[in-house]
Amino acid sequence: MERVSAAANHPSNPSHPGEPHRATETTETSPPTGPSAPNGPRTPRTAQVIVASTRAAAGVYPDRTGPVIDAWLGERGFTLGERRVVPDGDPVGAALRTALDAGVDLVITTGGTGVSPHDLTPEQTLPHLDRLLPGLMEEFRRRGAASTPLALISRGHAGIARGRTLVINLPGSPNGVKDGLGLLDEVVNHILDQLHGVDH
Repeated sequence: MERVSAAANHPSNPSHPGEPHRATETTETSPPTGPSAPNGPRTPRTAQVIVASTRAAAGVYPDRTGPVIDAWLGERGFTLGERRVVPDGDPVGAALRTALDAGVDLVITTGGTGVSPHDLTPEQTLPHLDRLLPGLMEEFRRRGAASTPLALISRGHAGIARGRTLVINLPGSPNGVKDGLGLLDEVVNHILDQLHGVDH
């Protein structure tokens, strides 16, 4: 994926209302401000969503979490690469490597964080992380456990890759993604600002 800049204050695609900008957009404008972009990025930023699901990749059932994450990112002014829906295992690591090669600011994966033999997203993610952010996942599991004890078996990681990209593994369930995005909303700007050298 080629790194591009995009108009961050227009999260909707004018050709297709309601869809966030994709990485083909190259217009540079001011970052979003005001109530239309709550907690939005200070500068135009890029993100990549990776869906780890063998059955969704095969078309057995639809991807239920990727569109939710795309919408969340678009509302916050991120320019999105084309969402990747890949089988579990090695394809997840390959998709993550491609996103990191493109220099995106944020990668969110969804799926493959449980304990089944095919749930390998954490193993595919960890080798790419220079610094872990264990507190994020500890708090994510704590909040999720208030609704279901199954949140405690989510094995996802969060951390910094190549010194500039925030990577976080979310579960493959819509409720788990909702919990994860709620937490990320509170810290993502601070983390990305620090990675870009902005003092707080």
